Amino acid sequence: MMITRRHLSLAAGMTAAVALTAGALIASTAQTAEAAAPATGTAAPVFTGTTSKGETISLSDFAGKTVVLEWTNDGCPFVKKHYADPPSNMQTLQKSAASDDIVWISVISSAKGEQGYADGARADELTASRGAAPAHVVLDEPGTIGKLYGAKTTPHMYIITPEGKLVYDGAIDSIASAKVDDIGKATNYVTAALADLGAGKPVATPVTKPYGCAVKYK
Repeated sequence: MMITRRHLSLAAGMTAAVALTAGALIASTAQTAEAAAPATGTAAPVFTGTTSKGETISLSDFAGKTVVLEWTNDGCPFVKKHYADPPSNMQTLQKSAASDDIVWISVISSAKGEQGYADGARADELTASRGAAPAHVVLDEPGTIGKLYGAKTTPHMYIITPEGKLVYDGAIDSIASAKVDDIGKATNYVTAALADLGAGKPVATPVTKPYGCAVKYK
């Protein structure tokens, strides 16, 4: 009986040790993934992707221009909020960016079969039906670009300077809701950051917490 109890005690100890080790590994992996996300003030990760038109583009193609990256998923209520007409918030931002010679790239990282997945034809249909005006829509089904940037939500916004530096990472605005009525009450972080850049100033708020639906990676 003494031996049996000792064996049970040892087994319990080993189980606890395994659980602790597994927990440490999970925590370590999470920290590594988080650390892999680019930091504002550093060089933006270089990427190459295929657009909805079947073209291959790279970040380096836009050297000398400000670039806005927008992660999107047309089935997400938070994305629908910003594309709702009226007030056509995202479309207005895209058109304003184009008029200032800013390159706006919408990125779809939803895996096939997941909410928001779109092939080229579907992506172009969405652009046309919503009156959207991105310079390009990049199809990132494998999630390669999304994971490279650490994109967490739709929408999740990034701004890159003409010199290739990442200067904004976060939410589109300050009210984390899916209510269209909140758009007018919120501080638009993207507009504010672009205004700072246009005035030759450092971005006052370079990082905010993104909100929305989780990006539907594989």
